[in-house]
Amino acid sequence: MADHPNRTRLDDLVEATKLTGAGRLQEAADLIQRGLFRRSDAEASGQMVQVGGGESAQPAHPTAGSVTEGLQDHLRDAFGQVARKFGLTGQGVVAPGSTPSGFSGFDPTNLFRDGKVATPPAGEGSFTEHAFSNDAGAREYKLYVPSKTVASPPLLVMLHGCTQSPDDFAAGTGMNRLAETEGFLVVYPAQSVRAHGQRCWNWYQPGDQGRGSGEAEIIAGLTRAVMSAYNVDARRVYIAGLSAGGAAAANIALAYPDLYAAVGVHSGLAAGCAGDISSALTTMRLGPSGSVVIPPAETARVPTIMVHGESDGTVHPRNGDQVLIQAGVEALHPSVSEGTGPGGLAYTRTRYADESDRVVVESWVVRGLGHSWSGGDPSGSYTDPRGPDASRAMVDFFMAHRLDRPRH
Repeated sequence: MADHPNRTRLDDLVEATKLTGAGRLQEAADLIQRGLFRRSDAEASGQMVQVGGGESAQPAHPTAGSVTEGLQDHLRDAFGQVARKFGLTGQGVVAPGSTPSGFSGFDPTNLFRDGKVATPPAGEGSFTEHAFSNDAGAREYKLYVPSKTVASPPLLVMLHGCTQSPDDFAAGTGMNRLAETEGFLVVYPAQSVRAHGQRCWNWYQPGDQGRGSGEAEIIAGLTRAVMSAYNVDARRVYIAGLSAGGAAAANIALAYPDLYAAVGVHSGLAAGCAGDISSALTTMRLGPSGSVVIPPAETARVPTIMVHGESDGTVHPRNGDQVLIQAGVEALHPSVSEGTGPGGLAYTRTRYADESDRVVVESWVVRGLGHSWSGGDPSGSYTDPRGPDASRAMVDFFMAHRLDRPRH
């Protein structure tokens, strides 16, 4: 008697799981591809592909990244059996065509995206929804807690861009995967549509820029709440963002230098560079018209990493330069290197060291990058996988810094 097709796929997936655990990813991909397309090759033998508006006499043949109709549900069923076999879901039954909880957010057909093994969900950490409120206001947020962490883990606050959400931003940046590997927590505050119709952080509003009020105080309070609940190392708390989120991160880091050990600004703007919607639009289009806000002499500047695309048509690259000036690069010693991202986008990386040779500011300027997260995952919006990995660069920079500034 012939094997049931799901039985064959299950055997292949079990074996592929073993190969993946042994680090033999290509063999695992090849095995699953053979199982996936064993049936589809036969089914496709009578199908025609359309080329240039007409039909070709050659049969359609599935390639890496393509799945014939119906196979996706069959493969999901097989993954459900694997999930039960290995205890990846707490539910006794996984309904056909559904995704088991252990594979939440995971499309098994993406194993073959671009002919490569795609990254599965980040470890076994939790990604949960929460809400926070204080006198300044309230916001919902999502929190990623890795499956394994130290007694006092670091914390990274990630502020999304306009129209984005915590889930979208987490997917695009891949920050949860890094958190699982490195053992830090990630919190993603969510902007409310009531606060801004496009879910942009109000980085240009004076009431949301400074210490003790508005969105800056909400994010700072939310940060402290997570720190307290999870015994976060108070010396290793960081904040980063994209576009409006990057500008908000710059504002908040300037307002709370006693809370954040370092800040990351991707495709964003310097703190306090605009005071209303009109000046915000002008600054985004042309760059700051005047001098940027410089922290008082008695306040140590927050270590800063800046990433910006030279082809950014939404936030002019001059704004990235102003972020660096605000971080104090004029008094530092630069070291420049060149490189190329995995998809061919060239970049210039400049590291700025102080008198003790400690790198306190870092700049990544990416040629050909628009208004997108460099090296991001296409599953999220505003990402460009061709550039260098901005998430990895930020995490490496952050983990090199501890808060040694006086607390207010």
